[in-house]
Amino acid sequence: MAINTIIVDDEKPARDELAFLLKGFPEINVIGQGKNGVEAVSLIKEHSPDLVFLDVQMPGLDGFGVLKKLVERKMKVPHVVFATAFDHYAVQAFDVNAVDYVLKPFDKARISKAIQRARKEIEAHTSPTERLEQLVLQLGTGKQGSAPPVKLLVKSQQRLLLVGAEDLVFASIQDGVISVTAKDTEGTSNYRTLEELNAALDSESFWRPHRSYLVNIHHIKEVVPWFKSGYMLKMNDKKATEIPVSRAQTKRLRELFKL
Repeated sequence: MAINTIIVDDEKPARDELAFLLKGFPEINVIGQGKNGVEAVSLIKEHSPDLVFLDVQMPGLDGFGVLKKLVERKMKVPHVVFATAFDHYAVQAFDVNAVDYVLKPFDKARISKAIQRARKEIEAHTSPTERLEQLVLQLGTGKQGSAPPVKLLVKSQQRLLLVGAEDLVFASIQDGVISVTAKDTEGTSNYRTLEELNAALDSESFWRPHRSYLVNIHHIKEVVPWFKSGYMLKMNDKKATEIPVSRAQTKRLRELFKL
């Protein structure tokens, strides 16, 4: 049987390499390629493939964001093999949910194993939806409720780290890039806006004191009175970062700390 397959990766050399390797598997029929998450959702909707090789780390809508969109829109979820350069967290997150992955640079033997596994599941009509939904929830891109504690994906010095939401001190946005400061690390997030990041977190613990900042109220070390009845927040990160409180949020600050 032919396995209709789509490749999605924001780097053309990676797409080309994977397409070349997949030519060595006669059962694989590559029917499309995408260079970002938005194209991935569109291609999956249009072609309803059996299998998708999906890059994790893409600007804008990342691999997990693609899954979230499919689940939200109740689309038929294909079998997914994640492609990642960072096995530090891939092993932990994917193995727990029995979701397959291949590491970059690609290894033909490992790809062969992933294809064999996908073929068995396709032939057995096993739906991957539940496992993928669990992965989305575990990595914090789903809504909470009975979900496990939120984990955020933070890119730090070419590593992708999973950071517990409780360890997130604050996040800020500048020039469209979200920077994250946690208890033990600093890096960037794949979320495009602070609104999106905030929506994935516990609203009881996180607050927007200023349009450019999102803070964990449990990591505010000091409230510093500022000029013209304003305030600054001193955070308990290593740099004791000071974050401004906008005039519009002063009332919320007073409510939070009974000022």
